[in-house]
Amino acid sequence: MRLRSFLLAGGLLAAGLGGAYAAEDIFDLSPEQPGRIHVAADPALAAKLPAAFTWAVPGSFTVAVAAAGEPPLGTYATDAATVVGADPDIASLVAEKLGLQLNLVPVAWADWPLGLTSGKYDAVISNVGVTEERKLKFDFSTYRQGLHGFFVVTDSPIKSLKEPKDVAGLKIATSSGTIQDRIINEWSKENVAAGLAASDILYYEDTPAALLAIQSGRVDAIFNVNSIFTYQALKTGAIHQVGTVNAGWPNTTEVGITTRRDSGLAPVLTEALNAVIADGSYARTLERWHLTPEAVETAKTNPPGLPKY
Repeated sequence: MRLRSFLLAGGLLAAGLGGAYAAEDIFDLSPEQPGRIHVAADPALAAKLPAAFTWAVPGSFTVAVAAAGEPPLGTYATDAATVVGADPDIASLVAEKLGLQLNLVPVAWADWPLGLTSGKYDAVISNVGVTEERKLKFDFSTYRQGLHGFFVVTDSPIKSLKEPKDVAGLKIATSSGTIQDRIINEWSKENVAAGLAASDILYYEDTPAALLAIQSGRVDAIFNVNSIFTYQALKTGAIHQVGTVNAGWPNTTEVGITTRRDSGLAPVLTEALNAVIADGSYARTLERWHLTPEAVETAKTNPPGLPKY
């Protein structure tokens, strides 16, 4: 699910693809976040938090989020200091439901495992997919599907890309060494085995490069992180989505709040997530960030994750 970090404001405008809308026309990227969804505390649920747990900051829910990326998951606000996005909003819902003060800590993606295991923060809410390997060290409370999307230019004759045969013979842009790279290569192999044409897979490691490639006709479609490219579709008007694939293909996997294994937090966080799912605040939060298709019906603790490939 990795996509090399690229701050939108400089990159897309330099590429000549960002003039259609200002970022704030699509999402509220202000530090004040007046549209953030809020919930009331549930004292009975808060009482279930493990008494023996050592909080990074007493009385607060300290959550790490990788903020150097693009909307809508986690990014810096217009003040270049406040962390905003869908993941911070999920953190806010859970903290409020448990009656805790939210303490958001921006981190580099590569640093979250060590920081979490050392107790520097209580949880990570930053698009961390559930994998069997990660479950050896961490617990998960799932809050979103991990989706990858196919995107084409607005006037493309391609209307749907949802299964292997749909991409036979097409030039597909993706990021190397990622889950989406594995999936598209497996699809291409399946097609060849079935007597269909292989896909021509081309690698672009940042968003503007992939957008330029599809705009110039060098590729037929982009296959990458659904949330990021949904934002680009809204931002530029140059592309639109024609299909999604779960990151766990051929199975299903989800993204979860990540905590230290056996810390006792995960079951309570899962219950808090199910409470905000039930009261509708979760759905309103995802809608706010154009992530409704990635919603889960029920949060789960440590469901089956991606196997190690």
